[in-house]
Amino acid sequence: MMVKVSSATLVGIDSYPVVVEVDVARGLPQFSTVGLPDAAVKESKDRIRAAIRNSGYSFPRNHVTVNLAPADIRKEGTGFDLPIALAVLSAEGVIPGDGARDYMLMGELSLDGTVKGVNGVLSAAQLARNLNFRGLVVPEENASEAAMVQGIEVIAIKTLPEIVDYFNGVGDIHPVSSGSERLWERSPRAGGDFREIRGQDQAKRAMEIAAAGGHNLLMIGSPGSGKTMLAERLPSILPPLTFEEAVEITKIYSVAGLLDRDEVLIGSRPFRAPHHTISDAGLVGGGQNPRPGEISLAHHGVLFLDELPEFRKNALEALRQPLENGSVTVTRASMTASFPARFMLVAAMNPCPCGYHGDPGRTCRCSPRQIRQYQARLSGPLLDRIDIHVLVSSVKYRELTGPYNGESSKVIAERVLRARKRQQERMAGSGTPCNARLPDRKIHDFCALDEDSHRLLEMAMERLGLSARAFTRILKVSRTIADLEECDAIATRHVAEAIQYRSLDSYRI
Repeated sequence: MMVKVSSATLVGIDSYPVVVEVDVARGLPQFSTVGLPDAAVKESKDRIRAAIRNSGYSFPRNHVTVNLAPADIRKEGTGFDLPIALAVLSAEGVIPGDGARDYMLMGELSLDGTVKGVNGVLSAAQLARNLNFRGLVVPEENASEAAMVQGIEVIAIKTLPEIVDYFNGVGDIHPVSSGSERLWERSPRAGGDFREIRGQDQAKRAMEIAAAGGHNLLMIGSPGSGKTMLAERLPSILPPLTFEEAVEITKIYSVAGLLDRDEVLIGSRPFRAPHHTISDAGLVGGGQNPRPGEISLAHHGVLFLDELPEFRKNALEALRQPLENGSVTVTRASMTASFPARFMLVAAMNPCPCGYHGDPGRTCRCSPRQIRQYQARLSGPLLDRIDIHVLVSSVKYRELTGPYNGESSKVIAERVLRARKRQQERMAGSGTPCNARLPDRKIHDFCALDEDSHRLLEMAMERLGLSARAFTRILKVSRTIADLEECDAIATRHVAEAIQYRSLDSYRI
């Protein structure tokens, strides 16, 4: 007898429908799985056999063939255990042959028949809704995650006998209610406060501009000057996530297996700070079966690269395309996967190997050649894609010990939010969330300059040798500075401030 049930596999961060076909025929006892299964799927036969027997059912003593269709897409993970087991039981007549026809199933089986959680359930729930399935059967620990998707029943189970009884009309399992909005309301927000940072007024100003326009930022300064502390507090002044953004981030973390089962919905902007020894695949995504990298885990949030010149050159150069497009595509011989990567890049670096080039209080021990070699680790094209370059000087003793009445993150965040709202109103309907993402064809419409500003910018480009990309970045930053001041037109002072964030001549040899 042949039985079909429905499941899903991950391709990138999206789920792809898979039909699990099980044929039980006469012949020597054998269990074979076809359809491009990975090692975890091939090993499922032993888990399924033990789970069925330990749950009180008999496993067929015939030739069992499992086909995962379509056969040209690689299947991976342990989520096929439950649909295969139910298909086998259907073929044996334990449950009606069409009992699971209207449901999509996912779950890993323990040897005792307990159903364990799997990755990518949120993506599978969206697929099940789009394909008009009645419901989705998932492990209990994945139920809240799947229930965030409206318009579909979510059946949460703990053991294999529970779902068998449910399809036989014996058990009584109520669909899990969503409660997604309540989860959203009580999701934790970013911690840390800018009031905790002493001094560094120019750097905090640059942080505010970067947050208001979604710009990438590079901090250059001596060790211990507060670069990391500044970066860690950037999420506290960013606009709050929308519910749609929160679901999108949660989907990525679910696919990557990093979703906290207790949190369910990620309500704060991600802050990712990978170590400089990270590989190319770890940073941008990849692997034999492509998985999201750090730039995708920082989607709608902040990617902080401390000690930027210490990262592998290939890894840094791989950032260039995602910084422009907001996504990364990983191509392998068997598949192509795309991952969203719309993040703010915040980087920090020392000006030289010893860290004290240009510091008025410490003597640099590096030779000019060492400084040039160190700074040359960052390519011009990569620096061109970083909108704001800011010097972070050492904090003086009086600033550390004296009275301080700096602004809190709450006050700064209010200005940032007002600036973002101005941008959204100005670019309504264009799909552009902030000035940093403004397409080139719209720059002349939204970033018009007066004659004095044109002359100032022309002189800056000639003296600093700026590229055409740097020119557009200056215009975008100028637009953001004007938005912070609630000005409709870009003034010369806005352009002048934006230009100063492009100059690294004082730190270059």
